[in-house]
Amino acid sequence: MKTLTANRLTDGRVIYRTADGQWTTQLDEAQRLSPEEAAELLPVAEAEFGIAVGPYIIDLDEAGPAGQKWRRESIRLAGPTTGTTHVLGAA
Repeated sequence: MKTLTANRLTDGRVIYRTADGQWTTQLDEAQRLSPEEAAELLPVAEAEFGIAVGPYIIDLDEAGPAGQKWRRESIRLAGPTTGTTHVLGAA
């Protein structure tokens, strides 16, 4: 199973393409696609440069991001992995 993801132009948030051709920040609302369907829709998403930046196809399973890049997609979905405890240049 696949879906299309990108970053929203206005604020950089992770977004997913829905079945009605819109974009959402909610992964559970993302359209589930076959590999062929995803490949057909990617050029459509790429043409929406006023909405989505850098769209690409990701693998999904029932629980969320899957495939070889599942960790990267999980981090994109959850947000940065750094906190305020690490201070650069501290002795």
